[in-house]
Amino acid sequence: MNKSIKWGIIFCVGAGLIGLGIHTFTPRENEELKKIEDVKPQESKKALNVNGQIIKPHLIADQLFVSGKLMPDEEVDLSFEASGKIIDINFTEGSSVKKGQLLAKVNDSQLQAQLARLEAQMPLAEDRVFRQNALLQRDAVSKEAYEQVKTELATLHADIENVKASIAMTELRAPFDGVIGLRQVSTGAYASPTTVIAKLTKITPLKVEFAVPERYARQIRKGTNLTFKIEGKLEEFKAQVYATESSIDPETHTLTVRAIYPNHNGLLLPGRYADVSLKQEEISDAIAIPSEAIVPEMGKNKVFVYRSGKAYPVDVEIGIRTEAEIQIVKGLSAGDTILTSGTLQLRTGMPVTIDQLN
Repeated sequence: MNKSIKWGIIFCVGAGLIGLGIHTFTPRENEELKKIEDVKPQESKKALNVNGQIIKPHLIADQLFVSGKLMPDEEVDLSFEASGKIIDINFTEGSSVKKGQLLAKVNDSQLQAQLARLEAQMPLAEDRVFRQNALLQRDAVSKEAYEQVKTELATLHADIENVKASIAMTELRAPFDGVIGLRQVSTGAYASPTTVIAKLTKITPLKVEFAVPERYARQIRKGTNLTFKIEGKLEEFKAQVYATESSIDPETHTLTVRAIYPNHNGLLLPGRYADVSLKQEEISDAIAIPSEAIVPEMGKNKVFVYRSGKAYPVDVEIGIRTEAEIQIVKGLSAGDTILTSGTLQLRTGMPVTIDQLN
């Protein structure tokens, strides 16, 4: 092989390698990326379908909703003060009783015998005092002798009263008007002061007990009106606060409150749960929007407003809250159109189409 041919081959191989390198490292247009970029502008121009609402000032009330329970005005477990065999039960279970009504009695025959003996001594003791007093007027007896029989009479009176008090302890009487529950004993049973005979409950009126967060503690006071509902009943019941706890619970950070409900017809029974509603404040011309229109972001709250077919965010300051609405104290004005759906998809200047405007 001569020199010219050799160098020709080397030149061709070198040129081929250089050409391959240039082809490999030369930038080329990515067809798939170009397709995506071509689609993006078209997609960005597509409007998002949303719902909107025109802001109109209206009445809004700050209401606090808490759970509570109905409690009896008074309630006590009835029991005897003295021990003995029960000889009589004078009440019907589940019936209404009056204050002072005799409900049950234990055997007091021994006490009655003591009372009869002491009362039999009364005429003689009184006669002694009368005669000694007459003699004293004529200086026929010493004053000391008169004072002695007078003391004996007073002692007899005291013994009689003591026995009568013991007899009263054998009687079980209603301490207040109420409804008596189921009896726990029968006639003939032995009862002691620890034996519960029945439960007596005063259900007219009823107490409504509930707890409010500490930030409402200063707003709840005697005379505050409230309403509550009971499961299974459609109507609302009205009650009024009559007392609050003296301090805030350090564990729950709540203040215990009690209200009174007349319950004149005895319709409600104690022990039931109640959904309590307290109206704190009313604003007649508030700017309030649906809760779903608020978009929390970086510790702030914003709302998207509709302007010339596009969505624009507006920072707002919120006031009181209700179950469905939030008061806006700064950032919006009456007549503004806010967007109430699709808020998480909205971006500044995004085209939108309002499907439903309230």
